[in-house]
This record gives sequence, structure tokens and C-alpha cells, in this order.
Amino acid sequence: MTRSVLVLNTGSSSVKFELLEPDSGASLADGIVERIGEESSSATLSAGRATACRDEPVADHDAALRTVFEMFDEAGARLEDLGLGAVGHRVVHGGPDLYRPTVVDDALIARLRELAPLAPLHNPPAILGIEVARRALPDVPHIAVFDTAFFHDLPAAAATYAIDHEIAAEWHIRRYGFHGTSHQYVSEQAAAFLGVPVGSLSQIVLHLGNGASASAIVGGRPVETSMGLTPMEGLVMGTRSGDLDPGVITYLWRTAGMSVEDIESMLNRRSGVRGLGGEIDFRVLHQRIESGSGSDRAAAQLAYDVYIHRLRKYIGAYFAVLGSVDVITFTAGVGENDAVVRRDALSGLASFGIELDEHLNDSPGRGARRISADGSPTTVLVIPTNEELAIARACAQVLAG
Repeated sequence: MTRSVLVLNTGSSSVKFELLEPDSGASLADGIVERIGEESSSATLSAGRATACRDEPVADHDAALRTVFEMFDEAGARLEDLGLGAVGHRVVHGGPDLYRPTVVDDALIARLRELAPLAPLHNPPAILGIEVARRALPDVPHIAVFDTAFFHDLPAAAATYAIDHEIAAEWHIRRYGFHGTSHQYVSEQAAAFLGVPVGSLSQIVLHLGNGASASAIVGGRPVETSMGLTPMEGLVMGTRSGDLDPGVITYLWRTAGMSVEDIESMLNRRSGVRGLGGEIDFRVLHQRIESGSGSDRAAAQLAYDVYIHRLRKYIGAYFAVLGSVDVITFTAGVGENDAVVRRDALSGLASFGIELDEHLNDSPGRGARRISADGSPTTVLVIPTNEELAIARACAQVLAG
């Protein structure tokens, strides 16, 4: 029996964590430390019926992990007693060579540092989290699981940018794809829900959260995905622009006098739904559209319309890539919970073989469920993602050899 795995997802100012049993899928504990380095830091942990909370400054990531371990003890859920066998780390970008779950050593950390320019907002915090966790838990293996791994073998036509091939080769420029752990997990869960082998399906998976991505999958293998060299390409997201004419960047640099850093920050943090509508929460966005007034309502409506337009464009493109689609699956925060987004993304697509059951779509639910009409040639599902469990199971496979 595989022992428990502590999964860490380290951001620049947060540490999310969950302790899982890979075999059963049971979650033994989970929580988050937020606003690291600020005076208003907070930390929460839930372990069964026990909870632990902290509302006090957390100076840095070392202090954050110490806080996590202290809260485990406070909740009566000591890691030693829960059979900790490994620590799994989510690493966003594995570059061209790192795509298998890999036991962390000093050489791997050095390689991750070399890859940091490919994901400057994501990889450095992950490296820091790995280093801190290795110091805190030196007696268990630490395993890196890469967000790009599922898309490593994209067909060359899908992975290749049409730029100078020598420059692309020298600087490792290709379409890597992200949210791979989620897309793989959800596509496999969709097949299990339908009771058919994953190898028999052509699928579109729509991971719609603050970050958003789409994938086209044939026989369990991805053939297209919306994110590229970085997680900025593709769908409109909470704060990221998605697809953008690269001329916009040179125009802002040359004509508006913006620095590369300012442009990058704008495209990552002040674009997408927030940049257009001033709000990242779709519940608030819907409220402003329904009951707002003046410019606030107009801005919210435009943000929503652009979001849906881009989403529909990708769905149509992936139908062309696949030829036919057996199942479309919505997942992640917006995909799992926003019936209006699901309805508007697929409305009027009966000629594509997509027919929603409005009652099923509108009915609240937390588990895997079908929302398409009985006679719909393409099945439409909602499948909750569970990247932490997928990471824990990848770690268990490494431990099993």
C-alpha cells in the first residue's frame, strides 16, 4: 500500500497543500498559507473534523512551511503518524527535457533555475518551495511533477511556432502547454464516467479557472492545446490576455514607452476579464451585467462577451482539428460552477452535434455529471478536477518504480 503524499503548490505569496492517500484518493488534510511576507498573512488547515487557523504575519516561505507543520500538530494530525511517504511539488514549466515525475536532487534544482526565464512568475516560487521543503523534510523523497508534461509529445505541427527555426531551437521556443495534470486527469475521469476506454474517445477538455486552457485529445493523447511557450497564450483568463497580436507588445514598447517588465506585468495581472471588466469573480461579473448601470455594466458585458467569443472560437477550432468529438468536458472553478458560461459557450451548436439539457446544466452539483441532452451526439460533462490527487498518484508511481 502506498503511503501518503504531501502535495505542495508554492506561489510567490502562498503555499497550498494537501495530504492524500494515492490509492484510495482520500484527502487526509488540506489548507493554504496566504499573503506570505505581508502583515495580513493567514493560514488554515482542515484535517477531518479538526481545523487550525493562524492570522499573524508569515515572514517568508520557511516560516510558511513551519506554520503548516505546526498546524498539523495542532489539529492532531502529525505527518509522521499519517504515514508520509513523499512530498510532491507542482512545477509549472519543465522546458524541453523535464516531463516525467522526477525525484528532486541538487542537479534537478540547478536545471530548474536554468529554465526559470521560461516561467519567471511560476518556476522561481516553486524552486523556493522545493528548497524549503527539502530542508524541513529531509528524510522523505521530494518529487517534481511538471504542468507541461502531458503536452510534451504534441504533434510537431501543433507544437511549433512559425518563427526562425534556429532561434527557436537555441532558445527552446515551442508550444509547451500547461494545466497538463488537470487535462490528463479530467480526460481519464471522463472516460471512466462514461464507462469506456480513454483510448476510444476524441475529447475537448475546457479547464476554466482564473487560468484557462483548452485541449483536444485523441485516444488519451493531446493533439492540440491553447497555452503555448507560457501560460499567457490562448483563452481569455481572469487576469491574462490570452491570444494577442505580438505587434501590440512592440507597439507599446516603441510608441507608449512601456518597459518589457511593465508590458509583461500588464498582460499577466491587469488584462483578461479583470482588465476589461474590472472584476475577476464571475459571480460579481454576472451581477453587474444583470443589475449594474452605465459604464460598469457595459464594461462587465464586454468582458463577458470577449471571454465567451474566444472560448467558442477554440471549441470550433478543435472540432476542425478532431473531425468529430465524442465528449466535451468543463472543469475548474468557472467550468464546474458557472452554468451560464457553459450554456453560452455551447449555445447554437446543434449542427456540431451539441445539445445541452438546460435543466441538467442549471442543476447544482459537485460531482461528475452529464449536462447534455439524451440525444446529443456529443456528450457534455462537468468533471471536477483534482490536480493534487493526480500529482500524488504520479509520485506513488515513482516510488513504486
